[in-house]
Amino acid sequence: MVAAVSKRTRIFIGILLAYAFGVGVLMYRLLGDIDPRYRESAEESLVETAHLMAATIESASPDGALNAEGLRPVFQSLYARRFKANIYGFEKTRVELRVAVVDRAGRVVFDSQSRHEGEDFSQWRDVKRALNGEYGARATPDIDSDARTSVMYVAAPIRQRNEIIGAVSVGKPMQSFGQFVEAARRKTLLVGATSVVAVLLLVVIVSVWLVRPFGLIVDYVRYVRAQRSFSLPRLGRRALGAIGAAYDEMRDALAGRNYVADYVQTLTHEVKSPLSAIRGAAELLQEAMPDADRARFVANIVRETQRIQELVDRMMELTALESLHRLDQTEPVALRPLLEELTASAQASGAARGLRIALQSGDDASVEGDAFLLRRALTNLLDNAIDFSPDGGTVSLALAKHRRSVDITVRDSGPGIPDYAEDKVFEKFYSLARPHSRKKSTGLGLSFVKEIAELHQGRASLRNADGGGAIATLSLPLLENPAAS
Repeated sequence: MVAAVSKRTRIFIGILLAYAFGVGVLMYRLLGDIDPRYRESAEESLVETAHLMAATIESASPDGALNAEGLRPVFQSLYARRFKANIYGFEKTRVELRVAVVDRAGRVVFDSQSRHEGEDFSQWRDVKRALNGEYGARATPDIDSDARTSVMYVAAPIRQRNEIIGAVSVGKPMQSFGQFVEAARRKTLLVGATSVVAVLLLVVIVSVWLVRPFGLIVDYVRYVRAQRSFSLPRLGRRALGAIGAAYDEMRDALAGRNYVADYVQTLTHEVKSPLSAIRGAAELLQEAMPDADRARFVANIVRETQRIQELVDRMMELTALESLHRLDQTEPVALRPLLEELTASAQASGAARGLRIALQSGDDASVEGDAFLLRRALTNLLDNAIDFSPDGGTVSLALAKHRRSVDITVRDSGPGIPDYAEDKVFEKFYSLARPHSRKKSTGLGLSFVKEIAELHQGRASLRNADGGGAIATLSLPLLENPAAS
């Protein structure tokens, strides 16, 4: 059982990790490519703006003398302008464009911000290349702002009579389009995370609908190998039983009854039927009827009320156990007398169906714990074994003492655990149909056992036994010297 579950788990994790690694590499490349793409788009716009400004200045300088003074009132008015432009969720309220005009020697004759006029820009890469008739662009830290950002500049030559008389450099802070870069990164990460979650759900569905049939085949092959003699009818019945169990599970899955989401849903589901029966009987009791029928309906109300009470009590007990972090009071508990007592009590339950309850001989052992809770846990395991054993079958209990622990095993002679249910049997509200009645329990019994085992620093397990049937094991720490306690 462990090997099969481990193999499927490794396949599941392997597929998920391979996909997550692939998505991670793809996202890394996409995120790294977003900023350059936005820079390219911004630079392309600046190229057109620079040439527009150069053409404007050329038209204002017909005599060959560089004249950019007409730009000063334009930019004063432009920077004073306030507006609201909603650009894909981001609000822009002012113009951030910067323009500098230099003469043939590279000296600034006009600065839209009035900060660098008279300075020598001839060594700036964009200006130097534009004055040589080449395309020039650069990105430098913004020395005119306290914010840690850079400014992208693009320059264009100013010509008169086919001679370069100066250049115009147009700049734009990168933070103006940085918010779009960050938004694109967030959206890309969201798409990647959503993709991983979607594939995770897909892998779960594949595991449920595709891996499960292979698990049933593995379970059947394991059963065949465990047989000492070849019996075609017995093997055929086992195969039909596995197919029937798979069909029942798939039918429940298609009908949406595979799992109960939480305590409230389960309580609603379980209580609905007895409440309907009680309501129907109560309505009929309001009418005149023979005393025998009245007594029968009253008995039905009492029975269904007890059923609801049992479910509520089990849920409250389990909730109380889950809230405990440790046992408040413990004492040495001798296990063999406890098993003898439980075996004797179970004889009456099994007698009606011809079941034999047997306690195997062996040594006694003691543990430190709560005798009442241990009795409840073992009673649950014993009741479970009786429910799943066929009429005339055998339920055997055994005590195995190890160096530091003791194992209490309860084995039935039933059909065993279907492969798809091996890792679910201890989940709350998960229950398999009983072979003789086809009814399911509340699904709280084994969860109750698991909580009690953990409170005693032990563990509970349930697996298929060699040769058929299922074997439940309650492993507890051994009390070395009970007399000293």
